[in-house]
Amino acid sequence: MSKLGGRYQILEQIGQGGFGVTFLAEDTQRPGNPKCVVKQFQPIFTNPDTLHSAKRFFDSEAVILEKLGNHDNIPRLLAHLEENQEFYLVQEYIEGHDLSKELLAGKKLSEAYVIKLLQNILQVLTFIHQQRVIHRDIKPSNIIRRLDGKIVLIDFGAVKQISTQIIQPQGQKNITVAIGTEGYMPSEQTSGNPDFRSDIYAAGIVAIQALTGILPEQLPKDVNNEIVWRNQAEISQELTYILDRMVRYDFRQRYESAEQVLVALQQLSLSTQQVSPSTFPPTILPQPIRRLLPWKWIISLFAVTATIAVISIFISVPPPIPPVELSSYEDTKSKIKIKYPDTWNREDLNNLFTGELVKFSPKQSTTKTSQEQVTITIQDFSGTLEDSKTQFIEDIKKSQNGQIISSNTSTLAYRPAYQVIYTVKDGDNNLKNLRIWILKGDKAYVIIYTAAIDDYDKFVPITEKMIQSFQID
Repeated sequence: MSKLGGRYQILEQIGQGGFGVTFLAEDTQRPGNPKCVVKQFQPIFTNPDTLHSAKRFFDSEAVILEKLGNHDNIPRLLAHLEENQEFYLVQEYIEGHDLSKELLAGKKLSEAYVIKLLQNILQVLTFIHQQRVIHRDIKPSNIIRRLDGKIVLIDFGAVKQISTQIIQPQGQKNITVAIGTEGYMPSEQTSGNPDFRSDIYAAGIVAIQALTGILPEQLPKDVNNEIVWRNQAEISQELTYILDRMVRYDFRQRYESAEQVLVALQQLSLSTQQVSPSTFPPTILPQPIRRLLPWKWIISLFAVTATIAVISIFISVPPPIPPVELSSYEDTKSKIKIKYPDTWNREDLNNLFTGELVKFSPKQSTTKTSQEQVTITIQDFSGTLEDSKTQFIEDIKKSQNGQIISSNTSTLAYRPAYQVIYTVKDGDNNLKNLRIWILKGDKAYVIIYTAAIDDYDKFVPITEKMIQSFQID
């Protein structure tokens, strides 16, 4: 077989799908002829207009893949070629195995394994989403475990669009084939409208598959199209909540970003660390038992057990916090509803000057001064959501030396929303805030979560539950 581009010698076919063929090849112009992967894409229509459009799209996607390949967990793009009206990508070959070799049918993997796997996947997703790219095809066979144990995401779905291009007489471009894999692909992606949260859904499905040993298409769904899986896995309630939110049928009810899921997982990791004897210094481990007489063995075992128990009291972290019962708050005048922990204080403000309606805050001991609170404010505002973003961010920067950490579009009460995370200085206190708001009529409905920087992450999960429960008629 002739060399592709006069350089890449095809060795064997290693895959085939609806979008083309994948080959293992070698680069004959580099020392040692290193292996590489060649992906051949074949547009389903070959009229001149379609090919011209596909060529432009292919070139622009190659630029994106070139940028993504700068990440250690994404294959580098080596070349992109067009020959005989067919398109080729040449990418770095990753030695290792894909996760379909680890996620076997009927095999349930541990919670610790799944948490680590999710963290690895989401770290890569955070990077690609920052580049405004949606992977679209997260599944075990597209996750490679390198020889060093790290994972690599392969086979980005965006470039597959060149295989599905149809050009209408008016020059409009349509995608006729949903890009993704059944079971891992959420409803909005199936209908051709993928979102960053579509990748979060797929990552959650991979995690559920690992925990249950059940293939996604075999998992039942309830009357609301939510996946029924909890009875198939024995895991903490905290991880159950995270996964449930990742795979919500309605994408607006999922986490807003991969970064948000990472924060939730980090808190889970901290709250579920367990002390194992292997972490103890050798001086407190028992001497070889075989050298002890039976009665001495019993005494020694009792002493070691007591020592471990005492040490655990001092160095282990508290057990996971049990689920919080929620109470309902409703203001009939403003027609809003929200749920809040029944262990929190509620203060009705109804401040006509500031627009502050109600404030919720966790009950604290008398020895602790707390800054944590969730406040709902209703302000007069005439303009677009983009206008409000500009004004609110400007107000934050002018007030108390505000520093913006992140800002992004979101949803609240099933409406387009905007969210900003920022820090301010209040006297000697450094505070971190999350502000999310929507517009309705000539009003802005704003939820603000405030906490001391060191305590901010502690209440993020319950704050997200409150935000998710917010309704406006």
